[in-house]
Amino acid sequence: MLKLGVVFGGQSSEYSVSLHSTASFLRQIRSEKYDITKIGIDQEGHFYVYSGSIDDLEHDHWKKEDTCIPCAWTHKGIILLDGSNQKIELDCVFPVVHGKNCEDGTLQGLFEVMNIHYVGCDTMSSAISMDKEIMHILCDEAKIPCAKYVCLNQRKENPTFEDIQKEFELPWIVKPCNAGSSYGVSKVSNKEEFDAAVKEAFFYDGRGKILVEEMIDGFEIGCAVMGNDKIVTGSCDEIEITRGIFDFEGKYAMDGANIYCPARISKETFDQAQDLAKRVYVAMNCSGLARVDMFVTKDQRVILNELNTLPGFTDTSRYPSMMKEAGLSFPDLIDQLIELAMQRVVGAC
Repeated sequence: MLKLGVVFGGQSSEYSVSLHSTASFLRQIRSEKYDITKIGIDQEGHFYVYSGSIDDLEHDHWKKEDTCIPCAWTHKGIILLDGSNQKIELDCVFPVVHGKNCEDGTLQGLFEVMNIHYVGCDTMSSAISMDKEIMHILCDEAKIPCAKYVCLNQRKENPTFEDIQKEFELPWIVKPCNAGSSYGVSKVSNKEEFDAAVKEAFFYDGRGKILVEEMIDGFEIGCAVMGNDKIVTGSCDEIEITRGIFDFEGKYAMDGANIYCPARISKETFDQAQDLAKRVYVAMNCSGLARVDMFVTKDQRVILNELNTLPGFTDTSRYPSMMKEAGLSFPDLIDQLIELAMQRVVGAC
């Protein structure tokens, strides 16, 4: 039986999203196939082996003395820090986590050093996909269509509001380079809104870089991608926004937004989106899985928005929904992602 570590929580602003994703994941996984060890990361960065209920985990009541044992990572597993020094061997880790210190290559690097297989993109592709400026630079080099943008860096002299106006017209989208779930994302139409948006985006980024992007006249779609050497796509979905932008409330409470899967687009546009999603996946050297978010413009062009290497895994999350529409159930999806993880070489060659 494969020894599987399921990692949840984390120090990012998406901590609560991880808890909901993990609860759905644990309810859907074929638990009889795996020897599962649940490993929680609290918001201070401490690791614990968790033995409590899924409900307590989902509602953030998981960190209790009788259900948590502090632990530390070691070669091919973890060691309990309860005085016993018991080692729990792990064949593979499924990180059901999101955001900084989770999907940005930091955890992936830890698993590599510990010679443990893990689900999802490797250290490098996780890091470069998380940083939206680096993603833009690499995708520009690969001739992948993206929105016009300017990167503001706290360590540099930045263009002014008036300078950016010369590059592209208002309204703009201002967002952190290194955050997810639409935290710190704002639509701006004037300088007052811009100044407030810049301050908020820098707060959520934490690494001193934010993007100012042209606002695309169109609507957002996404495509689920999976694979290592052989790459397959799921269906495409469509986001209908009834107010402002697709923010945190829209994503997780469906407040002001509707999602349609499959997307209500022509077959030609659908095929174009799947092809672009594959190209982005290859350009960013992804493996395992990723969700590619794109825009469809008024003239039916498809352009890249951003890439998510550890997308949400709740019952209503877009990635599993797109894979389900393509014929792959949630439990089958989990099995295949673990199988892809086990195919990759980790640690020293």
